[in-house]
Amino acid sequence: MNSKKNISLEAAQHPDYKTEIAEIIRSNLTPKLMKEQLLVYHENDIAGVFDVLKKEDRYKLYSTFDAETLAGILEYSENPTQYIGELSIKKRLAVLSQIEVSISSEYMKQLERTQRDTLLDLMQEDIKKEILLFSTFHEDEIGSKMTTNYISIYADFTVRQAMRTLVEQAAENDNISTIYVVDEDEVFIGAIDLKDLIIAREHTELKSIIKTSYPYVYASEQIDECIERIKDYSEDSIPVLDAENKLRGVLTAQDITGIVEDVMGEDYAKIAGLSAEEDLHEPLKKSIGKRLPWLIVLFFLGLIVSSVVGIFEEVVASLTLIVAFQSLILDMAGNVGTQSLAITIRVLMEEQLSGKQKLSLVAKEARVGFYNGLIISVISFAFTGLYLYLLKGEAATLAFSVSFCTGVALFLAMFLSSVTGTVIPLLFKKLKIDPAVASGPLITTINDLVAVVAYYGLAWLLLINVMQF
Repeated sequence: MNSKKNISLEAAQHPDYKTEIAEIIRSNLTPKLMKEQLLVYHENDIAGVFDVLKKEDRYKLYSTFDAETLAGILEYSENPTQYIGELSIKKRLAVLSQIEVSISSEYMKQLERTQRDTLLDLMQEDIKKEILLFSTFHEDEIGSKMTTNYISIYADFTVRQAMRTLVEQAAENDNISTIYVVDEDEVFIGAIDLKDLIIAREHTELKSIIKTSYPYVYASEQIDECIERIKDYSEDSIPVLDAENKLRGVLTAQDITGIVEDVMGEDYAKIAGLSAEEDLHEPLKKSIGKRLPWLIVLFFLGLIVSSVVGIFEEVVASLTLIVAFQSLILDMAGNVGTQSLAITIRVLMEEQLSGKQKLSLVAKEARVGFYNGLIISVISFAFTGLYLYLLKGEAATLAFSVSFCTGVALFLAMFLSSVTGTVIPLLFKKLKIDPAVASGPLITTINDLVAVVAYYGLAWLLLINVMQF
């Protein structure tokens, strides 16, 4: 009974809007009634149902909504350009004129030149200029993520003029919490909080409430280079300027959140050994193409590791018992290296390090690896020796000689792995290569090589030559 109540409570807290909306669209309701029922839901909920609808159901939806409403819905879609392409030419033009310019620009980039030129010729001049502006930015530049949905006023306005302009522009731009101030040449001067403007006296000088130290970015800046600086501010939006310091757009909090998620997704993909992030619906051929290059590199690195093991073939033949603990040492080395890699990449993402700070980071990770390796090696010596002596019935001398060799190899492998996991991304950064490319699989393979040499080298030196087992 309680389980049924819990299910009911969960359903009430997380209603299945997608199913409800899909049923309304698939019903035989008249367009007017359908529109009235659908408008009860948030645009994000309606956008979420697109991927479960058949094309004929989506066509029904396209004809039900006007261009402005449809544009608002598609702005929440994960793949708006696909659905824009399904619209009639007339509806498509109207939606492209209403939707965020960044989406319009992205759609235009996917078209052949003749199709793109035809659509641009049919658009209003101001919309056309905005789309052409966005098309000049590469997808890695922050300008490609901005929006032109913002309020701007001139610095020489009175408070009354500023309020009048705010009301006029608010009809088309709903990001009104921050008002941006420019001079007569559209050069950015600062920003005014909406609350400060509302409570200002009519005769108050506008410049007295302008924040002239407001943060900003340049449209041509690389996303990876400025995203950490943007995250340091908790503003509702960040202005985007061109090379002449003219205001060209803004990054809203929603834009910034999306950018951060994209950057994190790409970094996670690189750490996993992928050339780019994948999504659920990506074609098989494309996914293979992203993964295969790194797998080929790692395959040849793996061959090197295997060939090194082959060098110690006589050691393995003389004392096959040591092979049982190879995976333990390799796994621990890989884990330690990946931990150091993750810490280093996070530090490099969040701040610019001086040479002294880089050395400090390497020294810290080396100390962590040293002490962790020392603790694990002592534990390994004790438990491995007892395991071989009590459970496997090996002689005490052999059991604890092997456990000593395993413990020392673990210590060396963990210590060196923590150093390589820190030094390699720092080296990549120095060479102007994204440190996330120093991926987990790459670090793990390099550390496997270090661990194999340490383990079998010690076994050859201590067990074969000194102890003469």
